[in-house]
Amino acid sequence: MKEEKIKILIADDEPDILEFLKYNFEKEGYEVSTALNGLEAIEKAEEISPDLIILDVMMPEMDGMEACRILREKTAFKSTLILFLTARSEDFSEIAGFQAGADDYVTKPIRPRVLLARVRSLLSRKVKGGEAAKEKIIGKGEVQIFPDKRLVQINEQVITLPRKEFDLLVYLASQPERVFTRDEIYRRIWGLGVIVGDRTLDVHIRKLRKALGKKYIKTSKGVGYSFSYG
Repeated sequence: MKEEKIKILIADDEPDILEFLKYNFEKEGYEVSTALNGLEAIEKAEEISPDLIILDVMMPEMDGMEACRILREKTAFKSTLILFLTARSEDFSEIAGFQAGADDYVTKPIRPRVLLARVRSLLSRKVKGGEAAKEKIIGKGEVQIFPDKRLVQINEQVITLPRKEFDLLVYLASQPERVFTRDEIYRRIWGLGVIVGDRTLDVHIRKLRKALGKKYIKTSKGVGYSFSYG
């Protein structure tokens, strides 16, 4: 039986970049589709259900940020991996990128080896997270976490979270009341060799608290974070 290829959708308004990236990813065995703007990217994503979407930040008709926000609002793409491409000269805010729902970003000019390594890291963490997710349901009292469905239920209200926030919640809730250091969280959720800003974790914690309520995620000042059932 033929193994199904991992599907990648790349959106960039520069045909030369699309051709360059398509060639490099196909050479590594990925199935690649392309789009020239954010609107086309959304249409293609709904058509092919990619495993990973790479969005250029600045594109005509609809930029990558807006396309990412719209995709994240759709149930089918809540946990789809999304990576931004951004030029160093662009007014790109890492915080805004993660708030829009991105899992990672890479700056131009693009170095194929770096981009491929980041993509492999993202895909690897998704696979590992999927394997771990099937092990058990995490919960106590009013809180139930369903890793296989990637859902959280609080007082019978179902909450869906973007991939990073959900993975972060599962990690913290795996050992309630234990304080995980920032370094531990970065290594587990973002992986070794992935460079992220100092405030990245704070952004995801803030979004998690907004979705769940403030009482479940505790801060240990200067150390890290823990999960409590309230």
